[in-house]
Amino acid sequence: MGEVSVDSSTLCLFDVDGTLTAARQPITPGMSTFIDKLKTRVRVGVVGGSDLCKIKEQLGDDVIQKVDYVFAENGLVAYKEGQLLSVQSIQAHMGEDVLQELINFCLNYMAKIKLPKKRGTFVEFRNGMLNISPIGRSCTQEERNEFYELDQKEKIREKFVSVLKEHFSEKGLSFSIGGQISFDVFPNGWDKTYCLGFFKDDKYSTIHFFGDKTKPGGNDYEIYSDPRTIGHEVSSPEETQRLCQELFLS
Repeated sequence: MGEVSVDSSTLCLFDVDGTLTAARQPITPGMSTFIDKLKTRVRVGVVGGSDLCKIKEQLGDDVIQKVDYVFAENGLVAYKEGQLLSVQSIQAHMGEDVLQELINFCLNYMAKIKLPKKRGTFVEFRNGMLNISPIGRSCTQEERNEFYELDQKEKIREKFVSVLKEHFSEKGLSFSIGGQISFDVFPNGWDKTYCLGFFKDDKYSTIHFFGDKTKPGGNDYEIYSDPRTIGHEVSSPEETQRLCQELFLS
């Protein structure tokens, strides 16, 4: 069989948590090898809500060299072929007054929530969003799982988000619940579809997106349902691999 060349008109974009890796866990050697193999057929990019530091922890320090595109914080920090494309900042966009009003409101609200455990880092400030965690991001994996189970039953994050939507309805903000312990707050349009703006000059005929939080309110929903992408819902890294194998490698 002759060599198969890369199809440069097709791009596969992957969410990180729950799609390429287990939640907050590093990529397995098998998945890493699979991505290398996939790159011989199509262009490959990753788009995560986390900052670049966390994406590197999960996908490896060389991730920006390993894949064609890395979009951290939904694309507000964007790399193409190892080079930084652009960085966007939430404080410049929103202004300090609104930002502080939002942070103060969240801290006040979380002070009234009773949980089995509370840890540290309740508000994490990123370039393009605030990440709000009622338990605090410094919890252990065990504590994280415990909170997630409670949240499934009591809808702690869902209730919190609905209060924020009501209170800040005039501020042009979006909210998305992803992962196990937190949700993101960001300006309208700064969801994962933000990264699609970088492909205007790249002339892809097809952009496939793979993600696990594709229902309304999940942080993959907007890009999954965007007319510019073909969306694929997956429930695990194993399913992602199986689907890509069928679509591009068989």
